[in-house]
Amino acid sequence: MKKAGILNRHLSGALAELGHGDGVLVCDAGMPIPDGPRVVDLAFRAGVPSFAEVLDGLLAELVVEGATAATEVRDANPPASALLDEHFPDLALVPHEKLKELSGGARLIVRTGEARPYANVLLRCGVFF
Repeated sequence: MKKAGILNRHLSGALAELGHGDGVLVCDAGMPIPDGPRVVDLAFRAGVPSFAEVLDGLLAELVVEGATAATEVRDANPPASALLDEHFPDLALVPHEKLKELSGGARLIVRTGEARPYANVLLRCGVFF
């Protein structure tokens, strides 16, 4: 049994299958989930687990070479915007409709219980060497 890191077996297993360039969408409870990508749904109650908790846990285990979020996060959700800026100085911003389009190409979608708008980010996996 694992004693640290991500303990959810479905999420831990999905992360182990990712490769360079794969997309991982970390999203709020309201983001439409497209057909195709593998989904690990962590949502339990509104706000649980939060976008910040899940993102921090994923970033502790993944190498990320880029990230994309919706432009709308800037005005609609300042705490999520600040969190994304803290983690991703070169954050790419696209309209929310474009982010929804891009999410169809993700390899993995991790749905949180976040109940604030536009708490979504598409991560692009990198390599550790």
